[in-house]
Amino acid sequence: SASADGVKVWEAATGQELLTLKGHTGITSRAFFSVAFSPDGQRLASASFDKTVKVWDAATGQESLTLKGHTSGVTSVAFSPDGQRLASAGSDKTIKVWSVTTGQELLALTGHTDWVNSVAFSPDGQRLASASGMLYSRNPCEVKVWDAATGQELLTLKGHTDTVNSVAFSPDGQRLASASRDKTVKVWDAVTG
Repeated sequence: SASADGVKVWEAATGQELLTLKGHTGITSRAFFSVAFSPDGQRLASASFDKTVKVWDAATGQESLTLKGHTSGVTSVAFSPDGQRLASAGSDKTIKVWSVTTGQELLALTGHTDWVNSVAFSPDGQRLASASGMLYSRNPCEVKVWDAATGQELLTLKGHTDTVNSVAFSPDGQRLASASRDKTVKVWDAVTG
């Protein structure tokens, strides 16, 4: 969980607090937007309003990487299924893909016209989905699907009438769900749109 005190790691069975991860700057009640465990559970990533993504050792709480490149708050993070890459989405209207080993920025995806609120890898790691929109904005609220290796935009899915807050692929990667402030959840064919 994330709070003004930092990112907290809890024992799911007992509710006992195991770690508090501190290192992001400008901590406020809105400082953190997203956290994600790596598939092997060894790492934890956190997205912050301070424009950075931090990667932590999930057992010790030691910070292993600080990823800088977004020009405003980072809203969402997601590990690739193999745990080698990390995608981050930002209020700067971009998605970035990073190497978790080196911290190098591998891709910068542009094309959204508003905040990118959520990002998700497909189960095979070959595609990324992103959701955009901002409260009271006149920009389109949309979902995009990208090639996770090249950054090529594959699909733009339109139909929501307000901010799209979250996206998730089905386990077989054939469908994509999106949740919106317009009070709907849409399920899309992730290949054809």
